[in-house]
Amino acid sequence: MNTLDYTNETIKGLFDLTGKTVVITGGGGGLGLSMARGFANYGANLVLTGRTQETLDKASSELADTGAKVLTVAADTLELADCQRIVDESVANFGAIDVLIPAAGVARRHPAEEFPQADFDLVIDTNVKGTWYIDQAVAKQMIKQFEQGKSPAGKIINITSVRANNGHPLGYGAYATSKGAVVSMTRQLAFEWSKFDICVNALGPTIVLSALTKPVFDNPDSAKIFTDRILFHRPMVPGELIGSAIYLASPASDFVTGQILYVDGGCVAA
Repeated sequence: MNTLDYTNETIKGLFDLTGKTVVITGGGGGLGLSMARGFANYGANLVLTGRTQETLDKASSELADTGAKVLTVAADTLELADCQRIVDESVANFGAIDVLIPAAGVARRHPAEEFPQADFDLVIDTNVKGTWYIDQAVAKQMIKQFEQGKSPAGKIINITSVRANNGHPLGYGAYATSKGAVVSMTRQLAFEWSKFDICVNALGPTIVLSALTKPVFDNPDSAKIFTDRILFHRPMVPGELIGSAIYLASPASDFVTGQILYVDGGCVAA
């Protein structure tokens, strides 16, 4: 879209995702499923991936009321063959991949001086390598789309965190390292893939209220450490990432790349 295309009708469609195909890894998890519901309500086709088919089936059933077309692919993004299978099945079912969101991730917390090698490797592998491998596989498909005249060829929305910027006393050494890597990865890929008209950005949420973080908020002392750093003094809820994800996926952000959009209640500013 260029300046001359901004008519009343195109402006009304800036956030329209009708017929677009969105691939979400970790699509059965809290953040992934929440974003999937947002995309479904804006007309997108969905490809939800994760390691467990049962979790994906449950997520798909929870989206049935939206009327969206949903494909589930049980896969591990640490396996290159699985990443390619995600691409192949997405294209076979929907013809193209318009948006990728690698939302699969893990966290382990230990004091830095005692951090177990196995847990450190798990976090780095899942959050960094898992993001890189699926970004790379999907980008190859988007490059084909670029060569076929599609513009933009596609959008990649990585998931980082406020932990990439701010130290934390509760043992986030591996997680912070991994999310810092995702920030650098996002900017590097935006630079390299701009020649193929691929937008690469990232969302950076603060701590999200979920089953995984319930132990943090069940403890008043640990909860205070987090909420004192958030200007609104509360955790984020999954639905609060929907609007930002739709923005980065939609025509409204066609001139946005290499950016980190923090959805953090002011945490980075504090």
